[in-house]
Amino acid sequence: MKFRTLFLLLILGATAGFSALNWDVFIAPSTLSLGVTEVQAPIGVIMLGVVSLLTAYFLLFVIYVQASALFDSRRHAQELKANQELADRAEASRFTDLRGFITTELQAMGRHNTGNAASGGADPALLARLDRIETELLTAIEQSGNNVVTSLGGIEDRLSRTTNGGGLAVLAAKSSV
Repeated sequence: MKFRTLFLLLILGATAGFSALNWDVFIAPSTLSLGVTEVQAPIGVIMLGVVSLLTAYFLLFVIYVQASALFDSRRHAQELKANQELADRAEASRFTDLRGFITTELQAMGRHNTGNAASGGADPALLARLDRIETELLTAIEQSGNNVVTSLGGIEDRLSRTTNGGGLAVLAAKSSV
């Protein structure tokens, strides 16, 4: 048992024991004022009745709260299960749709590849672009080769001029200045 339950049972047992030990005082009549009139009644029994009614009321209240919490928990569990099933069905539907989409796309790619193989294996626009790029590349290589030949020719001319016309003396004179 929980500590709270044991504590409440101890308090109720102490109240019952106190009432049993002092029963003669509890049932002794006394004058009670009700505001408008006065009544002869045993105040101990009246107070014991009030405590008993409050205890019964709170016990029923606790039972009600526990029952409503249990029903709410059960209802939430059912809603959670229903939502989980709905989510599972939606996910399965999405997977089915995805599988269908992938199958359709693969079939379309297969038809496209089959059509390309029949027409030479490649897309005509792609082949034209590759031809253009190849032509531009060959032109660029040829221009680079021409530039290298021209540069080498210029260097060769300078070297032949400096060696034939006393290039060493000119170089020595330039270095001494």
